[in-house]
Amino acid sequence: MTEQNLPEKPKMGEYKRHLLVCTGPRCTQNGEAQALFDSLGEKFKAAGIDKGELRVKRTRTHCFATCKSGPIMCVQPDGIWYYNVTETNLQRIIDEHLVNGNPIEELIYHRGPAATPSDTPRSPDAAQ
Repeated sequence: MTEQNLPEKPKMGEYKRHLLVCTGPRCTQNGEAQALFDSLGEKFKAAGIDKGELRVKRTRTHCFATCKSGPIMCVQPDGIWYYNVTETNLQRIIDEHLVNGNPIEELIYHRGPAATPSDTPRSPDAAQ
């Protein structure tokens, strides 16, 4: 395909972080993850992270293949993976991590490469 035949490139606004929320059927059986995702727009607006310098982009995903203790979410580029994201825990994540940059240690079940020094394991079961 020549450059002249390429479709127009998509456009995307700037953002500081990208929140990925698993809404697959095995994370939560009663749709809690989808309801949580649906509430993010209002919560982000209230926290002031829906636009501007702290803007957080949000995306629903179908499965992270870590189907325990959901809802599950991942904050990029920080490489932080959260579990047990209840309504109360979500508000803490928004206030403490997404707004102030302080991850909630007791809710983290995994740290990706961006969040981990190279000489420490990423999660308790990383060696398996």
